[in-house]
Amino acid sequence: MKKTLNIALCILLFVAAAIAVYRFGFRKSIPDAPVTQQVVSILKQNDCFVCHSNNPKLPFYSSFPIIGPMIAEHANHAVRFTDLESKVNENIDEVTLSMLDHAVSYGMMPTTEYRLIHWGTRFNRMEKSVIAGWIKEKRGYDEPVSVIPDCVEYDAAKADLGERLFNDPRISLDGTITCATCHVLEEGGADHADERVSEGINSLKGGVNAPTVYNSGFNIRQFWNGRAEDLREQAEGPATNPVEMGDQTWDQICDRLREDKALVEEFESLYPGEGLTRMTVTGAIAEFEKTLITPNCRFDLYLKGDKNAINSEELAGYENFKKNACATCHTGVILGGRSFEYLDIYGNYFDDRSKEIEYNSDDDGLKSFTGKDEDLHKFKVPGLRNVALTAPYFHDGTFQTLDESVKAMAQYELGRELTENEVHSIVSFLNTLSGKNPHLTN
Repeated sequence: MKKTLNIALCILLFVAAAIAVYRFGFRKSIPDAPVTQQVVSILKQNDCFVCHSNNPKLPFYSSFPIIGPMIAEHANHAVRFTDLESKVNENIDEVTLSMLDHAVSYGMMPTTEYRLIHWGTRFNRMEKSVIAGWIKEKRGYDEPVSVIPDCVEYDAAKADLGERLFNDPRISLDGTITCATCHVLEEGGADHADERVSEGINSLKGGVNAPTVYNSGFNIRQFWNGRAEDLREQAEGPATNPVEMGDQTWDQICDRLREDKALVEEFESLYPGEGLTRMTVTGAIAEFEKTLITPNCRFDLYLKGDKNAINSEELAGYENFKKNACATCHTGVILGGRSFEYLDIYGNYFDDRSKEIEYNSDDDGLKSFTGKDEDLHKFKVPGLRNVALTAPYFHDGTFQTLDESVKAMAQYELGRELTENEVHSIVSFLNTLSGKNPHLTN
C-alpha cells in the first residue's frame, strides 16, 4: 500500500514538474512592439486565448483526467463571454475593452481555479500597466461609463415632422396604433409598466417587451435581435407587422398619408425630389428619435465633477456594478446597446422562467435574424439609462423589479448569487441614471 502511494506521489510530482516547465519555461518578456501587439502577447502568455477563442489551442494536459474536463468547462463558458482572440486588434470594440478592464482592475481573471491548473497565468504589474494604458487610449475615458452628450446634430424641421408622424395613427391599418402606443414617452419610452409584451392592432399581443426609444440612436443596431441597422430601418418594421400595426404595405400607408395635401406639401419642401415616400416618412421619424436623448442624470453630473450628485450608497452601488462585471456589457454612453450577448451562460433561463410564457421565435434572439445556430439566445444588451422608468425587464418582460433583474443577471451571466446588500446598492446606483428630456416625466 505504501509503495503504491509512493508511486502515485512520484507520478503526481512528475506531472506537476512537467506542467511547471511548460508554463514557466516558455514565458517571455513583453516584446518591443506596437502596444496592440504587446497586449496580444500578454494575453497569449496568460493563456487567455485557450478559452476565449472559437478555435481554442488546448495545452497537452487538457487530456489528463480530472483537470481535462475542468478545462473543457472553462472553455465552453469563456467563449460564450467573448471570442477574445478575434477581437483584440486596432479596431477593438468598447465592450471587449471593458471586459479586459474588469480583468485587470479586479484580478478576477484568470479565476483561481484556472490558475491552479494553468500555473503562471496571472497578469503581473507591468502587464497590467500596459493593458490599462492601452484601454484608456482606445476608450478615451477612464471609467467604463461615459457621459451622454447634452445634444446631438439633427434637422429641426424634419424632427418636428417626425414627431407628428410618431404620434400619427394613420400609419396603422385601422387608425388605432401609433409609435407612441408602445413607446410611451412620458413614462420612459417603452411599454406601460403593466404590459409584459407590446399590444398592437386589435389587441393582439407581440412576442417581446418594447425597448425604450430614448437614447436608441446610440445602439449598435435596433430591436432585441438586431434586425434593423438603424433608426430609419427600425421605423419601417412595426408599420407592416400584422400584430403591431396591421397586415399592410408601405404603398398603402403612403397612399393614406397623401390624402393630406398639407402633409404632401411639407414633405416636398423638406425632401425635394423625393416627397412623401416610405424612406422619407421613416427618415423623418428617425430624425425625431435622434432628439430623444436624456442627458444630465445625477450620475452624469457626478462624472462631470459634481461629487455630491450621488450619495455614498449609490457610489458603492456603482463599485459593485463594476466589481460584479455588470459594466463589461453595460458600458459606454448608454451603459449597453453595443453588443449581443448570451442570456444564459450559466443555467437555462428559458427552462426556469414561468411556464405561463410560451417559447416563441422572438426567444431565439439574434439567431432569428442571422440564422446562425451560435447566435441562439443572444440578445442586444439593453442600455440602462432611465432603467428605473422602463419596467418590466428583459426581452420577454419577465421581471417586474430591478432587484429581480439584477439577481437574475448575476445568476445567468455569472453563475453567482449576490447578497441582498449588493443587490440593493446596485439598484441604488441604477436609480441615478434617469436623465432629462422635455417629453419625459420623472
